Formats: sequence, structure tokens, C-alpha cells
Amino acid sequence: MVSLEDAVIARITRDRVHFEILVDPEKAAEFRKGKSISIENILAINEIFKDAGKGERASSEELMQVFNTADVFKIAASILKHGQLQVTTEQKRKETEERRKEIAEIISKQAVNPKTMLPHPASRIINAMKEAHVEINSEARASDQIERVIEKIRPILPISIEKIEIAVRVPMRYAGRVSSSLHSISTIKKEEWKSDAWIAVIEIPAGMQSDVYDKLNEMTSGSVEVKVLKKD
Repeated sequence: MVSLEDAVIARITRDRVHFEILVDPEKAAEFRKGKSISIENILAINEIFKDAGKGERASSEELMQVFNTADVFKIAASILKHGQLQVTTEQKRKETEERRKEIAEIISKQAVNPKTMLPHPASRIINAMKEAHVEINSEARASDQIERVIEKIRPILPISIEKIEIAVRVPMRYAGRVSSSLHSISTIKKEEWKSDAWIAVIEIPAGMQSDVYDKLNEMTSGSVEVKVLKKD
């Protein structure tokens, strides 16, 4: 159990009343991400407050009226899932760095150097982001920040999102699995089911070409046939 000195506040507002709990910042963050952690191990004190700073506890009657239960652990779980959680400075830094890496990985797979048509390594993209002083929003999805980040780093790094069309021919014994996978990671421009093979034209970001080829070879034990048809 975390000490009161190291705990942070998680809160929720219901019926215009604030309800707060004191929690372990790291374990609470992991719980919100879906990790199975006992609520007893997250709470610094087994109490529901109206104002934790002042030590003002919520009454059983108030809890029953709002949450339909006075069970501290059930209410605490609800607050953690649906309420707001304070984050420490160190947590904020870690979350920002994780989001920066996630954005760089996506850009590395989707964008290329237009001069060579080869993807930039994620490490090079991260360096360009730092050089350009790109601000990263740790609370926003990485995919929603891609366009803005690319515009910011373009003066430093030649980069663009290019699309390519690839023809794919897969033996029928692998067709179902490959078709399902490609539908999830690419745009299927057209497809045809033959008696002995599945044939399709897919569109992908140029930076993903190598990864897609590796995935196709892995799923078909090297029996796939591919051909680049068109580049943007």
C-alpha cells in the first residue's frame, strides 16, 4: 500500500458532488489501462472523500444515493475507470516519451524519404522531432498527431507519405488467413478468388512495404507472389 505522502487523487463528479480517493499513481495508471490489480493494493486509505485534502469523508448515505452501494472498493474501481486521475511529473514525462516513440514508429511505417523512397528509421524521426521542438500530447491518440508532426519535421527531414499498389497472389490454402490480415492493414483495391489462388491488388503506405512482404512470406511459407504496380 502506498503512503499518503506519495499518493495522488483520483476523482469523479456525480450529481454535482465531488468524490475522491487517494491512490498509488503507478498502480492506478496501470489499472486504468486494463491491468488486473486489486483495488486494495491501489488505495492509500480505504475511504471515499468529498475533499481528500481536507480529510472530508463522504457519508454512507451519500454513497448509496449516488453509487447505489457503500462498498469502498466498488466505488473506488468506478472512480478509477470513469473519473480523472492526477499524474506525477515523472509519469507525464514517461507517457510523453511513450507517445513520441509510438508516433515515430507509425511515421516510419507510413512515410518515406521521397528522394530514395525508403523509410526513415524511428530513431531518426525522434531526433528530428526533438530538433524541431515538436510538442507531443500524451493524452491524444498517436494517429491523430501524425499529420501535424510530419509538417513540423519536414524542414529538417525530407519526408512524405507515399502510397503504392501491389499485386498479390496467394495459394488457396493460405488465402483465408492472408485475406483477413491484408483487409486489416491495407486497402484492398480489388480481389479475385480463383480455384487455386487468391489474387488481389492492395494499397499500402510505401514505408510499410518491407513489413508487408515479411508478413506475407511468414504466413505463406514463402509461397506468395508480389509485384509493385503503381507508386503515387
